[in-house]
Amino acid sequence: MKIKTNHVDFPSNGGTTPAYLAQPADGQSHPALIVIQEWWGLVPHIKDVAERFAREGYIALAPDLYHGQAAEEPDEARKLAMAMDRDRAVAEIGAAARYLASLRATDPKRIGVVGWCMGGGLSLSAAADYGGRGSGAIGAAVCFYGRPLASSDCARLHAPVLGLFAEKDHGITVADVRAFEDELLFHGVPHQVHLYAGAHHAFFNDTRPVYAPEAAADAWERTLDWFARYLAD
Repeated sequence: MKIKTNHVDFPSNGGTTPAYLAQPADGQSHPALIVIQEWWGLVPHIKDVAERFAREGYIALAPDLYHGQAAEEPDEARKLAMAMDRDRAVAEIGAAARYLASLRATDPKRIGVVGWCMGGGLSLSAAADYGGRGSGAIGAAVCFYGRPLASSDCARLHAPVLGLFAEKDHGITVADVRAFEDELLFHGVPHQVHLYAGAHHAFFNDTRPVYAPEAAADAWERTLDWFARYLAD
């Protein structure tokens, strides 16, 4: 599918947030996705993923939660992530959903969120704060190896959740993943949680040494299936 891309600024928190927008070029109505960065920032990899979603028929918006900053080394990324106001970032994601709903080409009742690493945890928090089925609400969420929500936040989820995690992730253990799955089940949240045997944190990122092609390909198909199911007409 032919796509078009551009940089935009959308209103949020009394100001604006820069973002990268990728969308089908056919002028038709499409579901939309908010694509949330890893702790590196809005780097070319995230823009590439947004373009991949656009080719699959989604209007994909990747907010720049660092507002122009990005990192290449882990120490830099850690500093940027620690300096980020998490509540403000979640509010920016909610504003991104409202912005997408305002676009003529977006179906405003078919908006999802997907994130990786830091962005995975933010996608869950945004789904808790802004989940639902109304116009501008987040109707489905996908979390790639992001920090699971606490029980009290799981109770606030009103969007189906797909969790994709790595067995060899030293930051988010198998026990953490299983506990999260139990919480989703307890609170009646529609969900699927998949743990990739032998995979490491960031296995989806094809610019990193830990990239695992088979796990990444499977996770991509699961993600597309999830959004096709829950953002359907």
